[in-house]
Amino acid sequence: MLIRHPVPSDEAAWRGLWAGYVAFYEADVAEAVTARTWERLIHKQDGLVCRVAEADGTICGFSLSVLHAGTWSLTPVCYLEDLFVAPEQRGRGIGEALIRDLVAMAKSQGWSGLYWHTRASNANARRVYDRFTVADDFVRYRLLF
Repeated sequence: MLIRHPVPSDEAAWRGLWAGYVAFYEADVAEAVTARTWERLIHKQDGLVCRVAEADGTICGFSLSVLHAGTWSLTPVCYLEDLFVAPEQRGRGIGEALIRDLVAMAKSQGWSGLYWHTRASNANARRVYDRFTVADDFVRYRLLF
């Protein structure tokens, strides 16, 4: 398995995975948002960091993160916003490898931390996440405009 930055020729594979991710969360993301997200990822804009997992020549997973300044540290913090592995590829360690890749990037680039969240009911993801750290006791609040 290879974990790497995406290249323009990965767009169709990424879009297929992205559609699966959005469907999993029963969300609606406008085509204009998806197209702009892809452009931002390819051009490494706005602090977005995308990594794709490739196995047997096929893109089978991705992580999407946002690198940002923090008020409690001098170095950037990484928010792992999206992580998805194709359903038929799950159980092969791809999700864990994508997180380990971010941990290695954090250490090599001097980031102060890495954090993420998931639904409490997402047991499969939580089994992977629990290998890295325990969930904290924070509650999320959201205002959408």
